[in-house]
Amino acid sequence: MESRISKGELTRGRILDLAEEAVLQKGFAATSIDELIAAAEITKSGFFYHFKDKAHLAKEMFQRYLEREDEIFEELEGRADELSDDPLHSTLILIKLFAEMFENIPKNHPGCLVAVYCYQHQLFNDEIRELNVASLLRWRNVYRTRLDRIIEKYPVENVDLEALSDLALTFVEGGIILSKTLDDRELLPRQMLLFRDYIRRIFSPV
Repeated sequence: MESRISKGELTRGRILDLAEEAVLQKGFAATSIDELIAAAEITKSGFFYHFKDKAHLAKEMFQRYLEREDEIFEELEGRADELSDDPLHSTLILIKLFAEMFENIPKNHPGCLVAVYCYQHQLFNDEIRELNVASLLRWRNVYRTRLDRIIEKYPVENVDLEALSDLALTFVEGGIILSKTLDDRELLPRQMLLFRDYIRRIFSPV
């Protein structure tokens, strides 16, 4: 039996959508509760029924964002691993799938909440800052795990796998910033394909 989403859940989701869009466009400090209330067409009491304050909203928005990222990555990683059981080839496929996903976004990439929360870290409490740190460390570990599998099959010398894992994050976050600043939606997928070529050149057999 198909479950139905309650009116309250729809309203909560609508507030989170509006908040995420506003924060990505102009930052957390410039996003007010009053503007979200007006955009969602609810009362102030309706807002505070779902979120006790702006910090609570920030935490819920960030957790939802990270969960959505996890779902997307797991889907793409599953597809890549189905297409090849070779650790290098599946990783190259995964990066290509990422690039295609970014390329198929209708408009320029809206930005990254991880970056926004980092830039305005002084606005958030310790719990939210720790969530942000944990999210980056988790992504570093995801890339490092795949690189460990690659180097086991394709051993090379003098490669700092942790630094290479960080480089993957740098390509994505830096590409998002550049593509948004320069209003070039093709820049991010190009950066991802460049990183893919770099990985291939490091580990491909001579």
